[in-house]
Amino acid sequence: MAEYKLLLPSMGEGVMEATIITWLYNEGDTVSEDDSVVEIATDKVDSDVPTPVSGKIVKILKQKEEVAKVGEAIAILEIAGEGNADITAEASVAATATVIEPEVEKELMQPIAAQTVATDSLSGTDLYLSPLVKSIAQQENITEAELKSIKGSGLEGRITKEDILAYLPNRGNAANTTTSTPAALAAKSTPVPAPTSTIPVAAGDEIVPMDRMRKIIAENMVKAKQIAPHVTSFIETDVTNVVKWRNKHKAAFEKREGEKLTFMPIFIKAVVKAIQDFPLINVSVDGDKIIKKKNINIGMATALPDGNLIVPVIKNADQLSLSGLAKAINDLAYRARNKKLRPEDTQGATYTISNVGSFGNLMGTPIIPQPQVAILAVGAIVKKPAVLETPDGDVIAIRNLMFMSHSYDHRVVDGSLGGMFLKHVHDYLQNWDLNTEV
Repeated sequence: MAEYKLLLPSMGEGVMEATIITWLYNEGDTVSEDDSVVEIATDKVDSDVPTPVSGKIVKILKQKEEVAKVGEAIAILEIAGEGNADITAEASVAATATVIEPEVEKELMQPIAAQTVATDSLSGTDLYLSPLVKSIAQQENITEAELKSIKGSGLEGRITKEDILAYLPNRGNAANTTTSTPAALAAKSTPVPAPTSTIPVAAGDEIVPMDRMRKIIAENMVKAKQIAPHVTSFIETDVTNVVKWRNKHKAAFEKREGEKLTFMPIFIKAVVKAIQDFPLINVSVDGDKIIKKKNINIGMATALPDGNLIVPVIKNADQLSLSGLAKAINDLAYRARNKKLRPEDTQGATYTISNVGSFGNLMGTPIIPQPQVAILAVGAIVKKPAVLETPDGDVIAIRNLMFMSHSYDHRVVDGSLGGMFLKHVHDYLQNWDLNTEV
């Protein structure tokens, strides 16, 4: 028999570690190839790690709530075979194995704290920095003492890219503060008491701690409102043609493709066309620079069974047909609700859509996910009497109407751009061609 080291897989750019949520098998259990053996959590998404081989779990190396780095062994399996009894391989989320030599594994498992930043040696310290953060620190000549003064917002207080970039503009002020008067130094060394709750708790009230994902959502929403001055525009759209077209094609589409045809592919197709008309909606802001995005990647806000929210991303949505969009949407929604998303599935969005109508809501004022500059909320489709203009005069008819609300970042998107973009989405949906192929 040989030993097989199950390593924490690579989970996309910028993701260097994950927290063990729960093991799905115990030591001594036998697992088959492609079985999901452990649930992990990153600051992006929760997912499962499958095993690329069949065997028996003889040792679990990382317990629940412990943090593992990418490339670090999290379990040892006993597998059939002879020869080298210490086979090390990395399981990918797609269940493919990549062999890693012992020397490489050792390097991957070296704590970043044992490396140097700028001219200061961090050997022997307890700092853990991702390669990206370390690279920024080296470029900016940030010392170990400065790094220790930065309050990390990542897992277990780790310093993230956002933390170190936020520190740089105020670096001089921080340095002056730390080298000022003895009184200031004494004040700095005095521990600040933790804030106490001022909300009264009455008899019978229940206190429910936020789970990890809810904490991340809360932090991101607060950050988004602090960074971007939000403006929201509204429009009511006649989507009668969209409803007729979908009703005409949905049964045949499901029979042919084995996929449901929802309204979301149509909404995304209209948004993509409007982005192509107004590319300055598809941007990010970096200080006083505007980054125009080449790709059109559409985030799709998805409610999870536990009440939390996640935003999987349809990459290069402009290159997909309606059929391709439908399949991508269904796949991402299914995997989101079944904790099958990979971290890269939630990265890279350049614009986001939230379907508040799925909850029966007429409209909403969505919060812009950073670093995007706009988000669209589509409301419930409701039958209403409406005035139609005909060659013979105005008539009242029953139509399918829907509100859309467009929130945008007023730093770079003014009312004219935000409003015209919304009007173009409206026009594409209201004038939907009933002969469109799917």
